[in-house]
Amino acid sequence: MHSHELRGVGMTSQRTRDRLVARLRAGGIEDIRVLEIIRHEPRHLFLDEALAHRAYEDTSLPIGHGQTLSQPWIVARMTELVIAESPDHVLEIGTGSGYQTLILARLVPQLWSIERITALYQRASERLRRLRVSNVRLRLADGGHGWPEAAPFDAILLTACARELPEELLAQLADGGRLIAPLEEADGSQWLTQVRRKGDDFDYQRLEPVRFVPLLQGVIR
Repeated sequence: MHSHELRGVGMTSQRTRDRLVARLRAGGIEDIRVLEIIRHEPRHLFLDEALAHRAYEDTSLPIGHGQTLSQPWIVARMTELVIAESPDHVLEIGTGSGYQTLILARLVPQLWSIERITALYQRASERLRRLRVSNVRLRLADGGHGWPEAAPFDAILLTACARELPEELLAQLADGGRLIAPLEEADGSQWLTQVRRKGDDFDYQRLEPVRFVPLLQGVIR
């Protein structure tokens, strides 16, 4: 990949990225590691060319197939939560564009990521390969089943909203591990939630209101 593609120009330039990081910091993102990775990694390469000029706005953007690239603040916040206790084994449900995957991969030793939509899986695989990301394993599958043979995971991240967490995912969380997910309440509101495993018990902690696409079943070929 050419360095000018990584660096970007105009609306994808380093100056634009610096402004985004300043907004994230002002919005309460404190982890310097997360801010620096977002400052340096090319979010514009995870969007269609027509939308690349909006890559460093703090907004979610469409990536096709009814899916979105989460706004940078959400990516930063979820990453902060995932890496807070220095996990070694991390599972991501919903690779999507691959951008959240990239940010996590730069900050954790080993990452497994599952995507259910073939076209998104293929594009994310290619992007991560071009960026020389070597510590991620990708799988085309229904994320609700997790990745049993790689379990247990120190942390699990869901990038889609569930009404109830699949039992299989909870079972794949290591004792003391944490699952970060948007969960839907009975009134339709969504809350970013941290679930910590303590033996056979799971403690739920609501964090802040969010808006995500729903966690769906099955694989789209």
